[in-house]
Amino acid sequence: MADTLEPGRRASVISVALNGGLAVVKLVAGIVGHSYALVADAVESLGDIFSSAMVWGGLTIASKPADENHPYGHGKAEPLAALAVALMLVGAAVGIAVQAIDEIRMPHQTPAWYTLVVLIVVVIIKETMYRYEVNAARRAQSTAVFVDAWHHRTDAMTSGAAAIGITIALVGGEGYETADDWAALVACLVIVGNGFRFARVAVHELMDTLPRTQLADEIQTSAVNVEGAQFVEKVLIRKMGPRLYVDLHLEVDPLMTVDKAHDVAHGVKDRIMQNWPAVADVLVHVEPHHSRP
Repeated sequence: MADTLEPGRRASVISVALNGGLAVVKLVAGIVGHSYALVADAVESLGDIFSSAMVWGGLTIASKPADENHPYGHGKAEPLAALAVALMLVGAAVGIAVQAIDEIRMPHQTPAWYTLVVLIVVVIIKETMYRYEVNAARRAQSTAVFVDAWHHRTDAMTSGAAAIGITIALVGGEGYETADDWAALVACLVIVGNGFRFARVAVHELMDTLPRTQLADEIQTSAVNVEGAQFVEKVLIRKMGPRLYVDLHLEVDPLMTVDKAHDVAHGVKDRIMQNWPAVADVLVHVEPHHSRP
């Protein structure tokens, strides 16, 4: 499991370093250039540092092997980290929205032209980081890394919205000073929606929601094709971090010896684990097969 999660941990470390540098640049440019949208973006990047650190910690814990107190391993630490990061995403968006509303109600200077340049560069960097981390999430089969990747995408969205707002403020001149604040407010609505969506995914994983119905059907078909297997009554799948655990009820000839039934069950387990490398273990419950009407 440690090797499986390594791409995710590496991406999280890079994310922490990148967000730290961008936060400083955006904060300075936002304060000096009179752009609250850019300052808000900087605050979110600071929050992203903590979220990426939480993802790294969750993946580190999830990579620990099973022990006496955790016979199924520590994989649930990964969706727990994903849930925490998703809630942080929602919290950051609400905080930024409140401040944006305050800025809209209070007149302020038009943002400086160079804040637009900073935002364009940020959008490019964040979108690039999003694509890199999504690939890492797929390799690690990690919900937490995927949510963290979307932190970069939402950063790109808020920065893009702020860039549009600042452009309107610069072109429109007097009376359009709050355009970047309105842009930040609109972007926050999108971030809140994504945050709740990712929280739902993490909760489903924590509640052992069946990952993929099609996968259960494929496993059932593979198991019943093993010599000696008569029927597979049910297949249950739970996700623990990047790994899957399968429980299935296998029916065999009721006159078959215990020793032979044990061999058939082992054959089913071996085939499933060979065909699906993400499966960490298979528990086969053997039952007598009776004709069905």
